[in-house]
Amino acid sequence: MNSKKTQCIHSGTLKDDVHQGTVSPIYTSTAYDYVNVDINAYPRYFNTPNQQAVKNKISALENAEDGLVFSSGMAAITTVLFSLLKKGDHAIFQNDLYGGTHYTITTQMERFGIEYTFVDSMDWKDYEPAIKASTKLIYVETPSNPLLKIIDLKALTNMARSKKIITLIDNTFASPINQNPIDQGVDIVMHSGTKYLGGHSDICCGAALASRSLVEGIWDSAIKMGGSLDAQSCYLLERSLKTLALRVNQQNQNAQQISEFLSGHEKISNVYYPGLTNHPGHDIAKAQMSGFGGMLSFEIRTDPNAFVKKLELIKSAMSLGGVESTITCPAQTSHSKISAEERLKVGISDGLLRVSAGIEDTDDLIADLEQALTMI
Repeated sequence: MNSKKTQCIHSGTLKDDVHQGTVSPIYTSTAYDYVNVDINAYPRYFNTPNQQAVKNKISALENAEDGLVFSSGMAAITTVLFSLLKKGDHAIFQNDLYGGTHYTITTQMERFGIEYTFVDSMDWKDYEPAIKASTKLIYVETPSNPLLKIIDLKALTNMARSKKIITLIDNTFASPINQNPIDQGVDIVMHSGTKYLGGHSDICCGAALASRSLVEGIWDSAIKMGGSLDAQSCYLLERSLKTLALRVNQQNQNAQQISEFLSGHEKISNVYYPGLTNHPGHDIAKAQMSGFGGMLSFEIRTDPNAFVKKLELIKSAMSLGGVESTITCPAQTSHSKISAEERLKVGISDGLLRVSAGIEDTDDLIADLEQALTMI
């Protein structure tokens, strides 16, 4: 099954041997037989039937050998990082990261004796000078949150592999439909499944995908940290993944047209979307992505809160990736724990707004933006 649409529907589905249902049954048990089976199943071991089903579907979509499904995106990220890093190790991080990840790095790494370096660049060549003898991994996010910056994954991973350094990416913004980093040489791919994978703003989950050998090492830490996902949420996630390709393709289309509309408006100073030909990372994104994504951001010349309050269809919300279009001010939400000085350093102004395009009619979304801009 090479088609993403087909993989979304069929990969990982559990067979219902009792009633011959067409969808995966839900196994809510937290206690399983350990004598008459080959695998000792237990929810915290990430190996119950529903956990396995959804893990297999996401792994197929990311062209990964194996994976783990977590209770949140941050559970996935922190478990992966602390499974790979120990006291005395050094890690390199892209500076333009999701605020929660950035905050975790700056408040937790030093507590465990782990050194780190932030690289304020999306040019892969600028990561090599930051490498030390103790460097174990390089972590990036592309497109980045919230400025949609792009880095050349193949060039970065070729450099890292030549130095035996593991590469990690947060692929949340792109989704497996628009980008498969493993095909570009990335070792570990992570998602906040709360966003596009769930897609309906009603599930909190995360995922990490990699080679079987890397996943085994992450699993050893994961079972101790306990960030597994319950059966009901796994079922809902598997159900949601069936429409992932359809949803993302419509979100790509909406984000592209919204970006083009905003780019020509007098009350907007900058628009950040890799699908725009004037975006500095457009050519790289075109080469390594099959779609430019449903996320965009822009800087408004007036009060951002006044503008958001005038919107009628697009709702203010802190998350993203749902079927409904949402808008947020990163300085007040996702990056609020980062100092104002640090936000400005990475280009996040108080007037920056981030839009998650949903699957509504494109004309309706643009009309909503237009009326709100007229009102302020």
